[in-house]
Formats: sequence, structure tokens, C-alpha cells
Amino acid sequence: MAQIDTLPPLREVIATHGLNAKKSLGQNFLLDLNLTSRIARSAGNLEDCTVLEIGPGPGGLTRALLAAGAKKVVAIEKDTRCLPALAEISDHYPGRLEVIEGDALDIDPVAVTGGDKVRIAANLPYNVGTQLLINWITIPQWPPFWLSLTLMFQKEVGERIAAQPGSKAYGRLGVLAGWRCKGGILFDISPKAFTPPPKVTSAVVHLTPNASPLPCDLKALERVTAAAFGQRRKMLRASLKSLSPDAETLICEAGLKPTARAEEIDIAGFVALANAFNSVHPD
Repeated sequence: MAQIDTLPPLREVIATHGLNAKKSLGQNFLLDLNLTSRIARSAGNLEDCTVLEIGPGPGGLTRALLAAGAKKVVAIEKDTRCLPALAEISDHYPGRLEVIEGDALDIDPVAVTGGDKVRIAANLPYNVGTQLLINWITIPQWPPFWLSLTLMFQKEVGERIAAQPGSKAYGRLGVLAGWRCKGGILFDISPKAFTPPPKVTSAVVHLTPNASPLPCDLKALERVTAAAFGQRRKMLRASLKSLSPDAETLICEAGLKPTARAEEIDIAGFVALANAFNSVHPD
């Protein structure tokens, strides 16, 4: 295991502070500093950036981000047991780590980071990871406040984010991510690298904003994809009937076949479909 600083090994930190991972918080601590350093490097050049980290736990990735030269790390931690361990890291890197106690779902990321030259890097808690990603890629202002997202998910979620039309993993998340972002899975991480080991393999995903997504109303795209993939086995003319009595006509106006199914439609097709629906049923 690499030694990236003179702080105690993570296993020692966990033992000292009694940081047994809580299933209720979706915690699985990544202790291999070789892997946390690899994630930090994957986030890009951090020297002029503020890095937002969610769920730092005992601080393995936090230390790697700081050792990689991050100008500042803002870490949001819900588990108060972890705060003393994070305070030790803050003392080791004076003025470069700000720890905010709270739930990331309730905290404005722009307010706590300043919204300038922000990269988000995190081993996201399993129970909130997908919702946080959706929050970050569906903000009204685009390009967003963040320069990149380097995030760890269950591999199944990572595959959904990167999925292409025709695959079983392709769905609403893949459409939203592919519409507004570029990137995908960088590498997998074995359950053995975590304490406690999860039952599934994890994957690190790296996304950067698409500066010019196809013009589309976000709410309309969310509504259309939710309806289409909510009944993915049905043809579009059936799955979208709940949105409009003229569903079949609007599908044709979008240049799509009413008999097609959601998994067959690419991102451009969903954008055209959302625009067609929005023209008739604007929010």
C-alpha cells in the first residue's frame, strides 16, 4: 500500500475512532491508498480547483485528493463519528480542508464551494449516489458549476450511466447523462478493497459537461423518459399515452416509429420526442 502522507494508516484511524461502517448510511470504506490515489488522479488537475467530496468517512480519498495537490477540498459528512478523524487531516493540511457536517442532499453545492473551478470526486454512499448524480446533471444552468464528476458507484449503476441504446442497462439515467455529459466507466474496484466488503463490484465513473447539449426542455425530457422507460416493454404509443392523448401523432412528428420501444431510441430521438411533447403540452 502506498504511503501518501505521514498520517496514520486508515485501519488504525478506523480503530482509534471506532468507525465501524454503518449499513444505514450506505458506508463501505475504501482503505487501499493506491486506489484512492488512482481515483484522485482520474479527477484531473486539481491544483487550481476546489474539490467537493461527499461522504469522506475516515478520509482515505480526502487524503489522496489533498496529496494530489487539490487547492481545497470541501467534504460533506453526515456521520458525526468521522469528524474527529477528518479534523486530524485538516490539521495536517492547514487551510485546505473544510468539513461540513450534514446531508449532501440538503446542502447547496454552489454555496459551499463558491461555484468556481469545482470538481466533484467521491466514493458516494450507495443509498444516495444516484440521486446526487441526477441532481448534478439536471441543474437548470448549463454548463454547470462543476468541471468534472469522478464518482464511485455500484457497477450496475455505472453501467446504467454509460449505457447505449439497445442494451439492457439503457434507461432514463443513461439518456440524461448522455445528453448533458461525456465520459463513462474508467475502472472497476473489487469488493475486497472495502471494509466491510460490499456484495457487488464497484465502478469509478468520470463525466465532463457537454458544453452544447441538443436544445431541449429538461422537464419535458424527464417526463418523456420516465414514461417511456417506466413501461419499457411496451411500444411508445402505449407507454406515452399517459402523457398525451395525441401520443402517436407526436411520436411521428419526432421522426420515430410508434411501435418502437424505449430501449431502441437514442438520445437525439428522445430529445426530438421531448420537444414535440413540449410544443403541445408545455409546463
